[in-house]
Amino acid sequence: MTLKPIRTKKDYEAALKRLEVIFDAKPGTPAGDELEILSILIERYEDEKVAMDYPDPIEAIKFRMEQLGYTQNDLAKVVGLKSRASELLNKKENSRLK
Repeated sequence: MTLKPIRTKKDYEAALKRLEVIFDAKPGTPAGDELEILSILIERYEDEKVAMDYPDPIEAIKFRMEQLGYTQNDLAKVVGLKSRASELLNKKENSRLK
């Protein structure tokens, strides 16, 4: 890929596709150099053009639990009570937290 500034959404999408292809390139190789430069260009474009909101904390917990294969019972072991784990995952307010 010929490296150039990322100015449009089309450029950005092409850069992301190329990044996927060379993602495991070894540092110090031509592909590794391309990966490093392309990553910088993508990051710059995202900082300037792509609005990234912070994820909802509960949704982030659910996502991570799904990735790890954890259940609500696993979360209950961390927070102490199964009912508390249910409250957290269902976004129920609790006066104990106020």
